[in-house]
Amino acid sequence: MKSEQQYIELYEQARQMIMDHAPEPMNAVRDKAFGDFRAQGLPTRKVERYKYTDIEPLLAPDYGVNLSRLEIPVDPYEAFRCDVPNLSTSLYFVVNDAFYRKARPQVQLPEGVVIGSLSDRPDVVARYYGRLADTGGDALTALNTMLAQDGLLVYVPRGVRVDRAVQVINILKATPQNAQRRVSDLMVNRRVLIVLEEGAELKMLFCDHAADDRRFLTTQVIEAFVGEGASLDLYCLEETHYKNIRLSNVYIDQQSRSRVNHNVITLHNGITRNRLDLTLSGEGAECQCYGCVIADKQQHVDNNTLITHKVPHCTSTELYKYVLDEQSTGAFAGRVLVEHGAQKTSSQMTNQNLCATRQARMYTQPMLEIYADDVKCAHGSTVGQLNEAALFYMRQRGISLSEARMLLQNAFINEVIDYMQLEPLRDRLHYLVEKRFRGELNKCEGCRLCK
Repeated sequence: MKSEQQYIELYEQARQMIMDHAPEPMNAVRDKAFGDFRAQGLPTRKVERYKYTDIEPLLAPDYGVNLSRLEIPVDPYEAFRCDVPNLSTSLYFVVNDAFYRKARPQVQLPEGVVIGSLSDRPDVVARYYGRLADTGGDALTALNTMLAQDGLLVYVPRGVRVDRAVQVINILKATPQNAQRRVSDLMVNRRVLIVLEEGAELKMLFCDHAADDRRFLTTQVIEAFVGEGASLDLYCLEETHYKNIRLSNVYIDQQSRSRVNHNVITLHNGITRNRLDLTLSGEGAECQCYGCVIADKQQHVDNNTLITHKVPHCTSTELYKYVLDEQSTGAFAGRVLVEHGAQKTSSQMTNQNLCATRQARMYTQPMLEIYADDVKCAHGSTVGQLNEAALFYMRQRGISLSEARMLLQNAFINEVIDYMQLEPLRDRLHYLVEKRFRGELNKCEGCRLCK
């Protein structure tokens, strides 16, 4: 039986239960998503955007799915005692795929701002949910849409600026309230909807954390609507464990004169595939996309991006850096599409990679597809190893080989972190990256940003 068949049968048998525990705007597009998923099946390596990650074996195990919405007992402050020091964030929690209502920050949000469950504002969800995440174009998005029952809504009305950064901790927890119904492996289908109306401003930090030493399969779909003149800084930090599989699809649409700063940081994981589809729909829009990956052992990290310039006078910048050690595997496939009429486009795509061992593997595929004649576009990629001359120079001055390797790797990856706009987070990440290279994060039970 192909992997997708168990999910088709699951939906056919549990459709009513799924819909009974979900808000109406999510149910409105569910059957279409199911039809799209059944028609497409899971993507194979023959699909261009999936050539570096074999999806079917990842979804083959019989994962448990919390369709009846059993309460998951968790103390979020104990499971993730983190409010990145000196960042002064407004801290919220999502347990698996559900917004955690028992812990709310004391800081008052500006009037009209909503941060909560997708069931809190069905009017907003009905207007935006599913508009960017086209289930006919991606089977994993269709799978998430047909099974997701809750998620996070972030809504900032017109002209409102949220000065305090919003931090959302995604906690993976596999033990239900009834101890007799323990789940060894768990599938989580998380949904996030971000809406910034005209002139709104928001900084968001997502931290992924696993509270159980169990196998998790997480599908995540983020839709972000960035209105005219709006500004969104979106940071996604993964620090889970080697048993975690993370399949994340991010869809962003920008209107005129909007600004998006998107950062994805993978410090510790199992198998991760991040997809970013960003569309510049209004003139004068600008985006900056940065990626930072550190992997070792048999970890696998695949970043796949598509930036579409639909109109003139837009700017996009991409910089992704990987440091791969031991038998880890990395992949980056980035494509910039400049459509007809998108004159005066400016785009720069760079992917730089460091393989610290001969067993590490990196696949890189930067692409430009241009249908306008007055543009300024460039792309490039490099794959290399540690500089032997630099290592020799440092060792001659009394620095041990392990310390010299760590310093060179740290210097290589820090360029990406230095571009981050949130200064306290940037400073903290410099510290975390050094700990990661020293192997200290692996000794913790999940992420320990507070230490």
